[in-house]
Amino acid sequence: MSETRVPGAAPSAPARFYERAELRPEGEGYLLTLDGRPARTPGRQPLALPTSALGEAVAAEWNAQGATIDPRSMPVTRLANSALDGVSRDLVAVRDDLARYSGSDLVAYRAGEPDRLIAEQSAAWDPVIAYARLDLGARLVLIQGIMFVEQPSEALARIRARIDREMSPFSLAALHVMTTLTGSVLLALMHADGRLGTEETWAAAHVDELFQESRWGADHEASVRRDARAAEFRVASRVYALSRV
Repeated sequence: MSETRVPGAAPSAPARFYERAELRPEGEGYLLTLDGRPARTPGRQPLALPTSALGEAVAAEWNAQGATIDPRSMPVTRLANSALDGVSRDLVAVRDDLARYSGSDLVAYRAGEPDRLIAEQSAAWDPVIAYARLDLGARLVLIQGIMFVEQPSEALARIRARIDREMSPFSLAALHVMTTLTGSVLLALMHADGRLGTEETWAAAHVDELFQESRWGADHEASVRRDARAAEFRVASRVYALSRV
């Protein structure tokens, strides 16, 4: 049986070449098929998903395409491709990269003034510091200003232990996206553990930016970029949750 390769981005949208995207049980997961033919990622990996919930989300994106295929309208598929073609090949390297964020995590660096910003940072970030201490056993040092200060090695080891619990390339890929978008592995982990909602997590990652906007007004281009990144964060959050159902 011939196999159908999942197309990547192209200068012009490719024509839709299938009628129906469906799932087929395969091993411990679910394989996406297009008119019964197995689909593959751009890296030629079988497009196999770990849960039926994530598989149905991918299939829904394929079934929602019109006469042409627009990869920009398929964010769940793109992240699944990234998990299979990239993350799955070196899980340790991805965990290493996540662990590096904990050494200079956003929520540990605090403003010295003005009082309102100090209060807003504390309201958003103190619960994250408490989560690190109570849930992960990691006691972090809070720093005033932007000068780098090394965190206790034991605290970093406890955070790394939580990161190492992510065994699936799909959940790890999603966690990595959430971390890079927020600048905080602790915010991403707290959200992943169900301790902080999606919108609350995103707002907490942008306390400083939102404070500046409240004083000086919003920059349209910056707001558009933030909205686009927020959409990426929501997709990663969804993929994380669906990969574990």
